[in-house]
Order: sequence, then C-alpha cells, then structure tokens
Amino acid sequence: MNKITILIPVFNEAATLETILKKVEETDFCGLEKEIIIIDDYSTDGTRDLYPKLPYKVFYHDFNQGKGAALRTGFKEATGDIIVIQDADLEYDPVDYAPLIKLIIDGKADVCYGTRLAGGKPSRSFMFTHWLGNKFLSLTTNILYGSTLTDMETCYKAFRADFIKGIEIKSNRFDFEPEITAKVLKRGARLYELPVSYYGREFSEGKKITWVDGIHALWALLKFRFTD
Repeated sequence: MNKITILIPVFNEAATLETILKKVEETDFCGLEKEIIIIDDYSTDGTRDLYPKLPYKVFYHDFNQGKGAALRTGFKEATGDIIVIQDADLEYDPVDYAPLIKLIIDGKADVCYGTRLAGGKPSRSFMFTHWLGNKFLSLTTNILYGSTLTDMETCYKAFRADFIKGIEIKSNRFDFEPEITAKVLKRGARLYELPVSYYGREFSEGKKITWVDGIHALWALLKFRFTD
C-alpha cells in the first residue's frame, strides 16, 4: 500500500478548516503518500473563500445535502489504497490515525474504528445526552449485528479502499455512520477498534449533530439490518 486518501467533509468550518489541514499535513500516516480531498457541502460562512489558496482537490455541492452525501462524493473521487475520514472541526487529532491504518497495512483489518469510549486517551467530557445516545446506538448495533463495538458513531473510520468502494452509500446525513457500520459488518469485515482522543465541541462552538440525528441513526440500523 502506497497511498492514503483523507476525506474532509466541510460545512461552515471557516474558523477551523485551516488549522485541521495543517494538522493533517504535519501528521505521518505510516509513510503513505497523502491525497487530501475536501468536499464542501454548500458552506455559506466564508469557508469557500479559503479554497483558492489551498493545494488540494475540492469538490463543491450546489446545495446542502449532509455529511453522508459529502462522503459519497469523496469515496467516488478517492484514489488511495486506504481511505480515512477527517472532520473539519478540531474534535479529533489526526495523529491517532497511525495505529488504525497500520492494522490495515499489516493485513490484519479491512476496517478500523477509533473509539472515544475505551479509555487510554484524552477525552473531553461528553454532553450527557450525546453519551447516552451513543451508548444506546452502539448497544443496538451489537444486538442487531452480533458485534462488540463501543463507539459506532465515531468519526474516525479507516477503510481498505477496495473493500469500501464495493459498498453503496445511500444515507445523506449523519446516518452515514450506522449505514456504513451495518454494511461492513454484514459483509464480514475484519473490523478493529482502537482508542482515540476526543476534544468535543458544544453547540455554541459549532457542533451540528442533534437528537433528531439519533432517531435517524436508530432507523438506519434497523433498516439496513434487513435490506441491502
């Protein structure tokens, strides 16, 4: 494996985008060549003004569709042997990706998740409702799919490209997370979890996921258990 694609879905992250890109640039992804792809999901806060000076591939949505739709665009354009997801905020640290992708490079895993709930890494206290919802959704995942995941909703997911590109993603919003989890588990992926750091944001700091997304995630888990 020679190349890794870092997909960065962006929606109104003018305040943090340049900082996270600098962190990604400074991170050693196990010596792999880096392909950074930004998918702008119709930002309106000035984020788009930053792109002309950036040396990366940028794809634009003509209206806001959601994180899942942005990643669907990104997966189509990715050319790396490994594909990872990096949110444009500062909740996750790219240095945590190296142990995840090493499992793929070494041929031990098809998919790796970075769990915020296993301990061993710095983790800002969750909002209680988000923590409870995450626990419930991860438990539901384990019951429905016979897994032992601790953090199904984590952003940090690494995929062997030839494995993930064979999966059709239909969800447009944050229900991408349960859909992709359901589909990799149903396809018998060798899936590992490793601890990652988490520096969670409050809504006042730009956090976008709400309880409504939790309802959609639960529905996705149930729906994709019996379809696709």
